[in-house]
Amino acid sequence: MTLRKERRSVDVLMGIVKLCHPLPVLLHGLAVALFVFLASWPHFIWSTICLVIGAHVLMQMAIAILNDYCDRHLDALSKRDKPIVLGWVRPAEALLLGIGCIVVMFILLLFLPPLALVISLVYLMLGMAYNLGLKATPLSGIVFALAIPLIPVYAVVGVGQSWPFLFWIIPVGALLGVALNLANSLPDIEDDARHGARTLAVVLGRRGTLLLCPLLLLGAMLLVVSLTLVQLVPAQGIILGAAVVLFGLLVCSLLSFLWKEPSSQLYRRYFLLVVGSCLVLIVGWLTSILHF
Repeated sequence: MTLRKERRSVDVLMGIVKLCHPLPVLLHGLAVALFVFLASWPHFIWSTICLVIGAHVLMQMAIAILNDYCDRHLDALSKRDKPIVLGWVRPAEALLLGIGCIVVMFILLLFLPPLALVISLVYLMLGMAYNLGLKATPLSGIVFALAIPLIPVYAVVGVGQSWPFLFWIIPVGALLGVALNLANSLPDIEDDARHGARTLAVVLGRRGTLLLCPLLLLGAMLLVVSLTLVQLVPAQGIILGAAVVLFGLLVCSLLSFLWKEPSSQLYRRYFLLVVGSCLVLIVGWLTSILHF
């Protein structure tokens, strides 16, 4: 299972940091923070804000840690730089760390509205279903489609707010969630195919994934614009227009990846562009609604 038996303190520390998947967790934390600030504006209750962000970050860390724990046997074959495979963190330690994050998350959520706890538990169940098997099937896209819309809903509910248009975030977030799932799966598409995993990205293939991601993003944008035009969700035109223009430029840049030579660095840039596009659209849309 492991490549080294002796551990230094610095190895253990680095292993824990890598085990938490700091970049994706940071991006999730940033997204929740943006939604929390939008929902709280202009009356910030900092203790509540810290609880909402902290609980969600701990949940994302738990999902990330337990993902590596569940994948440790497969990672030993194809991802030998993983901290459990390297022996920096032992499997039992990873399991305890993941459970510990869940326990602390649950304690923090007790100080928030009960619905925030319910939403977080649903998100956690989706994340664990992904870790325990759905990750290797085309249903992985559905998990993301269900989970991603819960993030803004959780942030709004967590600070005690209720937006009348909150329902419409769900279909928009579902489209963005599938796009994020595909972009996140791109770096592993060859290894997953080689080991028999049938993720949505593997089923679509590299070019199909690179093409469907921007199409899903454009679908989300068209839904946002349509909701505004028919006045189901009125919004401030200038703010939304600026967000749509910037979003369109980012999506156009994604299409250019179809003709670039594949590499892990390229896939990382692609994923970050997809994340940035999602944040631009959803934050710009919500800001335009709240300033209408």
